[in-house]
Amino acid sequence: EELQGQDLAGISGLHFHTMCEQNSDTLERTLTEVEKKFAPYFTNLQWINFGGGHHISRSDYDVDRLCTIVNSFQERYGLEVYLEPGEAVALNAGMLVSTVLDIIERDKPIAVLDTSAAAHMPDVLEMPYRPGVINGGQAGEKKYTYQLAGLSCLAGDVIGDYSFDTPLIAGQKIVFLDMLHYTMVKNNTFNGVQLPAIATYEPEDDTVTIIKEFGYQDYRSRLS
Repeated sequence: EELQGQDLAGISGLHFHTMCEQNSDTLERTLTEVEKKFAPYFTNLQWINFGGGHHISRSDYDVDRLCTIVNSFQERYGLEVYLEPGEAVALNAGMLVSTVLDIIERDKPIAVLDTSAAAHMPDVLEMPYRPGVINGGQAGEKKYTYQLAGLSCLAGDVIGDYSFDTPLIAGQKIVFLDMLHYTMVKNNTFNGVQLPAIATYEPEDDTVTIIKEFGYQDYRSRLS
């Protein structure tokens, strides 16, 4: 409605972004509505961007259906079609390895980690989002439930409630899964918290290779 009567001279393409972690059937439904409302404006365009949120690398994603949707659209309108890569390029990749620093005994015990939701995984607070943990379950699912907390001064630096088969102890590793996307690109040095090192792991021979480590100079250079 807002486009009716508007001069679109100089506009070479349109972009919509309505999906998050969806299969191709969602794109098909969305595209039906896009065509219904905007097809009259396609004539003078060169391209269209179908946005992100396409979970193309997920095991149950219908890639053939996606190809049919894109090819059919191009045949009808002759436009170049873009898909934003999104998190699918790194789906189920990357682990954030943290260590339990201390256990604070409360009605629900708190495990303080050497990582931070605010600094190392901000999507936990912003979306909010609950990352998976190796050998960890939902609160109450296993025998021992803890609130996993970050080490910064932020009162809300809380990752979430997780349960485990055995009690957590200081020095124990807590491994967060699927942390590559939206984590490495968004981490920060809030409160002077050190950035986690970047490393690769080879399961064949159980070796870890440090690619890059961060220290005080990295923190200082970000502020000057």
